[in-house]
Amino acid sequence: MGNRTWLVSILLSIGIFIIYFFTSGGETPYNHFVLLSDAFLKGNFFVEGIYPWIEKAPLDEFRFFIVNPPMPAILLLPFVAIWGLSFPQHIFAHLIGVLLAFSTFCMSLKIKNELKLAAWSMLLIGVGSIVWFLSSVGSVWYLGQITAALFLTLLINELLGKKRPFLLGFFLGCAYLSRVHLILIFPATAFVIWKHFKNFKPVIYFGAIFSIFFGFDLFYNFSRYGTLFNQGYFLIPGTQNEPWFAKGIMHPTYIIEDLKVAFLKLPIIVSAFPYIIPSWAGMAIWLTTPAFIFALKANFKELFVKLSWLSIFLIFIIVGAHGGTGFAQFGYRFAVDFYPFLTYLTIKGVAKGNGPKKIHWILLFFGALVNFWGVLWINKFGWVGW
Repeated sequence: MGNRTWLVSILLSIGIFIIYFFTSGGETPYNHFVLLSDAFLKGNFFVEGIYPWIEKAPLDEFRFFIVNPPMPAILLLPFVAIWGLSFPQHIFAHLIGVLLAFSTFCMSLKIKNELKLAAWSMLLIGVGSIVWFLSSVGSVWYLGQITAALFLTLLINELLGKKRPFLLGFFLGCAYLSRVHLILIFPATAFVIWKHFKNFKPVIYFGAIFSIFFGFDLFYNFSRYGTLFNQGYFLIPGTQNEPWFAKGIMHPTYIIEDLKVAFLKLPIIVSAFPYIIPSWAGMAIWLTTPAFIFALKANFKELFVKLSWLSIFLIFIIVGAHGGTGFAQFGYRFAVDFYPFLTYLTIKGVAKGNGPKKIHWILLFFGALVNFWGVLWINKFGWVGW
């Protein structure tokens, strides 16, 4: 990147961080990852203390396991080592959100080396999507998702660039330890590596690096639960009795409800001021980020465009089959798991039309306005309902 490009990206990064900081609701009580990071520093996989509001798999009266994948806690290690349990998890979420927006800027430059498009793309994710809300709050669920999205975006950056097996294995491994179902991206990544090198050795190297993360996850699970798989959600007291898990933690019929939220859910109209409020149940993707419509303009004949749509479909099938639709949330937060691919397709579509043009900026502005409304109403005023 040239000096002007670097300057724009740095200024945008600082601006987005400031926006997150001043629109945040403050420290989150759901700072599971800070607690887990502190436990790691003490040589434990369990957390000690009484936190009745935290979802947990109890070990005994005073010790419990955090059921969420551990990557954010691993990244937090140097911060917690210095500041201890007082380190504010939401500030770390601001940083992750900014890095996600910056990595989107870099991805755009790889798609088309044009500063205006890169700036548009960075703003699209930074303030024109629900990444703004997730990064401003930074609770355990939200932080896990934006961390996964960051590493998936870095993965796509590398796939669009040199396709180095070591980095691809590392990025996918980090994404997997943030949201385990992202292991679904492994075959597509391996295929792109093989297609590029026409050799299985780089694929094996990629698989070997990823297996380090996969092996750690197996060890982590076995150390906690005596099984290789994460059984944490099944051990949370009362979880399986919740009405949204009536057919179990996972069931294909749940997908219908997710489709309704993702495409049909609207804000709530109330009879008194402020008259229109967000719903904790969610809101349609086309309302929170209308510019995503340009993903449909991406050239489907291109291999990576096909693989991106396939990845979106596979990820949605898994998150959609999970009981519950992501509430409490602003927008449809499960979509953030495939946002990097959707963003890639959107940038491709805008670039294909020689954008960003006026319509692209208008839709970006509308998305930013909707997300500002949601963040302000929820974080600052508490104007939200069901």
